[in-house]
Parts: sequence; structure tokens; C-alpha cells
Amino acid sequence: MIQMNDFLYGKMELPMVFSDLLNTDALKRLGGVHQSGAIFLVNPDICHSRLEHVIGVAMLIRMLGGSELEQIAGLLHDISHTAFSHVGDYVFGNTDEDYHEKVFAEILCQSEVPGVLLKYGYDVSQILHGTFDILEQPLPALCADRLDYTLRDGIHGGVISRQRAREFLNAVVLKDGKIAVNTEAEVTWINEAFEKLNNDVFKLPLHLYANGKMAELIKKFLDKGLLVESDLFKTDTMLLNKIRTTYEGYEAIKSIKQLKGLAEFIRHGAVPKIKKRTLNALLV
Repeated sequence: MIQMNDFLYGKMELPMVFSDLLNTDALKRLGGVHQSGAIFLVNPDICHSRLEHVIGVAMLIRMLGGSELEQIAGLLHDISHTAFSHVGDYVFGNTDEDYHEKVFAEILCQSEVPGVLLKYGYDVSQILHGTFDILEQPLPALCADRLDYTLRDGIHGGVISRQRAREFLNAVVLKDGKIAVNTEAEVTWINEAFEKLNNDVFKLPLHLYANGKMAELIKKFLDKGLLVESDLFKTDTMLLNKIRTTYEGYEAIKSIKQLKGLAEFIRHGAVPKIKKRTLNALLV
């Protein structure tokens, strides 16, 4: 067993398969991918990684009594996110924000993960074709993925407190194998917290600017042949460094940090088209 510690779920022991998975290059890369895309360039307080999120999802599934396989699925579910997370969707004009899902099987099967799974008696097909009701549910339902990022991103974005988030977790239960909430007051709270996160963090003009300008820059460099699509499957830092090897790229990144063109960007509506999200948590 290995011991993990998370600011939401506390200390928890996980089976050794998680240690081996976390030592793969594919999972290590997520430690260098910002959960909120390029927002950290204009708001350094929002700098948590995609790896923190997937570990949190796995821990939440374990806390709720989900199977080891579903916990593994939770750890792996974002393995195919590009650098800067959903900025990859904006680069390719993917308004459903599911580019990482479209390439998930390819990225997963090309990694070291299938070999690790075999070592512990699992097959990658179980991840690719399994049904994981705790992990994933279509909007507006609550699930481990959606719940973890609501709480985690909400705390980092300053819209909820860690103490209040941990209090809410005491009301989270399983109903018919899916996540539900056991008091009406807490249902109202999580639905309102989700709305506030979307309005005050995801849709904040400053944050839309950072992600939108980064998407514009990456797309421009792809069109010029200065980047190739495989560069998007490196870490944020590695992609930034490659962009900065040109004078144009160096100046473009600097201008994002200095908020140049922010007013014009917003005035002309040149913001990325992000998916509309609503939440309707179920009461037990």
C-alpha cells in the first residue's frame, strides 16, 4: 500500500498498482499540465495540476466504496489531456471540450499503462470499455470527476473555502451506485457552488482571455509549422519553452502576461467558446 495525502480527502492508503501507475511517464506528465489551462499566466494563484485532480478523483471513488478498477479508471481518465488542458479544445475548435476523450484510447494504449495493468491482473480493455457510474455521468448529474473539480477548482479560484468543501463531503453518498447528496441544504450549496465556479472562474473575462490568446498562439504556430500536434502532448513548460524559442513566441507569451489587448479581445467577442455547464445534484 502507498499513502496519499490530499487537502480535500486527507490521508488515504491506496494499493501498490497506484504507485506503479503514478511512476509512468503518462501520469507524471499530468503533473506538468495546469488544470485550468493558461490561467496561471494571468492569475498565479490558480496553478494546480491535472495530476492533483485525477488523484483526487481516485481517492473520492475509494472513499465512496467504489471498486479498485473504478479507482484506477478515475486516476487514468484525464491521461490524454493536452498541455494547458482545455486550451487544446479551443485550438481545434472543439466546443464540446472532449478532444481528450477522442484521443483517449490512442494515448492510453501507447503508454506504459497497459503493461502496469497486466502486472496487477487487469486489462486495458476494462478501462476502455468499462462502465463507471461513480466516475462519470452526463451533465447535469453529479459524479466523482465533476465533484472533485468543482471543489478543487472552487477552492483554488477562491469561490469556496476548503473547510466548507470538506463539510460538504460528509453529505455525499451513493444511491443506486451513483453519487447523491443526503440533505437538501447541501444539494442547494453544491449546485450554487458549481454555478459560481463557472461564472466567477471559468467565464471570468481575464481567464477567457488567457486561454483564448494561448489557443490563438498555438494554432498560429501549428499553421506555420513551428509546432506539431505531438507538442501538445508534452507538459505546459515544455510547450512554452518551444514557443519561446522564437522571438515572436517569446513576445506573445510576454504580452499575455502583461494583459496586452485584453479590452479589445473581450470587446470583439474573441473569447473561446466554452461548454455550457449546469449541475443538478440529486437528493437521496
